[in-house]
Order: sequence, then C-alpha cells, then structure tokens
Amino acid sequence: MDHVFEGIIASFLENRVGLMDDFLDPILSSKLKENLLALLFEKQLKAAGIGNNAKLVTDKAIRSDIIYWLDPKDNNTHEKSFFEVIDAFVKYLNQTCYTGITGYEFHYAYYEEGSSYKRHLDQFKDNQSRAYSMIMYLNSDWVPLDGGQLCIYHPTDKQVISPMNGKCVFFKSSELEHEVLLSHKPRMSITGWLRTDG
Repeated sequence: MDHVFEGIIASFLENRVGLMDDFLDPILSSKLKENLLALLFEKQLKAAGIGNNAKLVTDKAIRSDIIYWLDPKDNNTHEKSFFEVIDAFVKYLNQTCYTGITGYEFHYAYYEEGSSYKRHLDQFKDNQSRAYSMIMYLNSDWVPLDGGQLCIYHPTDKQVISPMNGKCVFFKSSELEHEVLLSHKPRMSITGWLRTDG
C-alpha cells in the first residue's frame, strides 16, 4: 500500500487535496457498500447533525445525508479490513510526514436522491482535534449527470471531484471549505477525520 499512500500524499502536497482513485480495493469497497445498504435497510442510519456536543443540530436545508458511525471494536470482517487500511495510512503519515495523528473517527454517509451538504469547514471552532478529512466513495458507474460531486473551495478557484468508487479525498480539516452538490441518485461514502487529540 505504500505506493498508494505516497500517491495521495504527493497530490496533497501539490494541490492541498490528496486524491487517489484506488485507495480502497474494489472487493473491499463492494463489501463496505453491502454493509451500508444492509444498515440502511435495517433503518440504522440517522440524520446527520451540524456542530458538536451541546451545539449539535439537524437542519436538512444545510445537510441532508444520513449516517452510521463505525466502531473498530465491532466484529465486522470488512470494516476491520477498512480500519487496517486506515491504521496503515496513519502509521505511514506519522512516520513520513510527522503529522502526530493519534486517532480517527469514520461513518457511513448516504445521500438520498435530492440530498446535498452546503458549503462548510470540517473543524469545529471550539475543538481543533480534527486534523485531516478523508472521504472514500462507494459508488459504481457514476456519471456527471448523477451530480453529488464534492466541490472544494481553494483561495482563488474551486475543484470539483466526482464520487467514483474506491476514490479517496484527503485534505486539512481546518483549511478548505467544501460542499456536496445536489445528488440525483443515491450516493454513498465513508467519511471521517484523522485526529490529533491532545
């Protein structure tokens, strides 16, 4: 996996956004998608909130996805494999870039047709522990007309990224505002943050 990790770091250093098309193996990506859809069928996904702690609210006009938080302690074979990839990536980051990552949090995200997430920053004003944002997509056969692109706002321009299966997006949580554009069909991902808890 080192060449995959090196590729995402190289693109991050070049453009402040790390991109890698095959960060997740196609078989693992497919199994994680199956897990997400099973949880959806069982009505385990809940409306995503905005803010943290006592300030957490839900507002579908701003954010209309539904989510399910992943737990590394859960006895799910494919989620364990996912966390093995993340553990290896964190180790690589800490050894090669001295990032000081001490933990992480990830959830499944499901955007129904007609869902979006308005422009925002991932780091909370009263908590700077989220160091890097990561999104890994679980969507097969995605085309531009399906919408649901990730739009990242750079200081002088914007970058639009299609949510293609297996692709990973990686950027600093405190630096780049971004939004999920209106999705015209169900859109799935695993989204999370690498943390530097003090």
